[in-house]
Amino acid sequence: VQLQASGGGLVQAGGSLRLSCAASGRTFSNYVMGWFRQAPGKEREFVAAISYSGDNTRYEDSVKGRFTISRDNAKNTVYLQMNSLKPEDTAVYYCAARPPGFSGIGSMTSQYNYWGQGTQVTVSS
Repeated sequence: VQLQASGGGLVQAGGSLRLSCAASGRTFSNYVMGWFRQAPGKEREFVAAISYSGDNTRYEDSVKGRFTISRDNAKNTVYLQMNSLKPEDTAVYYCAARPPGFSGIGSMTSQYNYWGQGTQVTVSS
């Protein structure tokens, strides 16, 4: 599956952005989808993930209540709505797909086989 992330940009603290990730090549609804981020000098970290159907979600603690992951299987797209952004949210954001056949919603980079190219999110103070 090929993934194309978009929607990043520069925003002031307290602002909002919505990231999109368009998928192609395979049956999108078969994949658990996740968002990860990587700040300069840091390891890539889990942000959020969503089950095949969209019924189950999982979030990293620091984004709970501020970020919302969703998906539209008819449009082969997963979204990350980011509200109340903080400077520490500044990073390159990556969408990722976990292949079918595994149970649960993964939060580790090793559980995802397919990655988009990343989109830069910069939050100014």
